[in-house]
Amino acid sequence: MIRIIALVILLIPGFLAAYGIKLMRDMTFGILQWPFPYLWLQFPIGLLFFIGGLGFVAGFILHRDRKRNKVQAKFQEKK
Repeated sequence: MIRIIALVILLIPGFLAAYGIKLMRDMTFGILQWPFPYLWLQFPIGLLFFIGGLGFVAGFILHRDRKRNKVQAKFQEKK
């Protein structure tokens, strides 16, 4: 059950990052999506979604690998 919860926790930011990429791509091609009134507003929001989702997933993986001592010395926590 814990693994399923962890998977769901990782899927939500992953979908958010994918939606951010879609918003940026649609702005590039001039396609306005529903919740945004202006085309120029769509790109920065998509960029925030992408960076936020990617950062969460990357932080989760780094935290997990630090617990298992599978990171290089420069990424280990200083004690």
